[in-house]
Amino acid sequence: MPGSVWCEGRRFDHVETFKHDFFAATGLYRDEAAGALAVLKLGRQTPLPLSVPAAWIGRFLTRREVRMYRALAGTPGVPRFIGVVGDEAGFLHEFIPGHPLGREERVSDTFFGELRELVRGLHARHMAYVDLNKRQNILVGDDGRPYLIDFQISLSLPPVGWRGLPPVRWLLARFQHGDWYHVLKHQRRLRPEQLSEDDRRVVERLSLWIRLHRLVARPLTQLRRRILRRLNRDGGSIAGASAK
Repeated sequence: MPGSVWCEGRRFDHVETFKHDFFAATGLYRDEAAGALAVLKLGRQTPLPLSVPAAWIGRFLTRREVRMYRALAGTPGVPRFIGVVGDEAGFLHEFIPGHPLGREERVSDTFFGELRELVRGLHARHMAYVDLNKRQNILVGDDGRPYLIDFQISLSLPPVGWRGLPPVRWLLARFQHGDWYHVLKHQRRLRPEQLSEDDRRVVERLSLWIRLHRLVARPLTQLRRRILRRLNRDGGSIAGASAK
């Protein structure tokens, strides 16, 4: 992570590195002048094994995620977007004091209701989060409220042009169903007494779409981790490389 970056005419200095995974590095930065904290997400810059260029991957994913944050501007539960850093290499968003949702965490009575409203708001904008199976992407703020981060693989498909075609609408609906399934899965583990009978029927039935997601996602995750281990051997330890 760079020692400092400039964004919107402001200088942000590195405080701490949170995570360094296959696609991006994430760290905490401080605007000393304003006394404000922000999170820098820096897309991959270093090449893959055999010197295969990968900076274009980082720029592509950065542009996608920036579009998501801009589309969700002002949405409660989504960190405020600050701006792009460098030549679309990364971006900054506000820091939310809190922690990732724990496996055995006792959340407030209103937590999952608020999380459902947040996901419902995304869906109303013709979006799907896609990655809600990972508890690490759900933050429990110090205020006890849920926040979503990491929109790297989220989808935004407003019904305009080819995006309005029936196969595209069907695809978006399948991903949105996956979002609900994973919210209910987390709720079943942490606050099962809050689930209705309809909720239980949804979460206890593994749809073909969820099975296909697992079939595809798990091999890709294993491949990514193998490449990270190879990079660690070649270039030394990477802080937080095993976090995702």
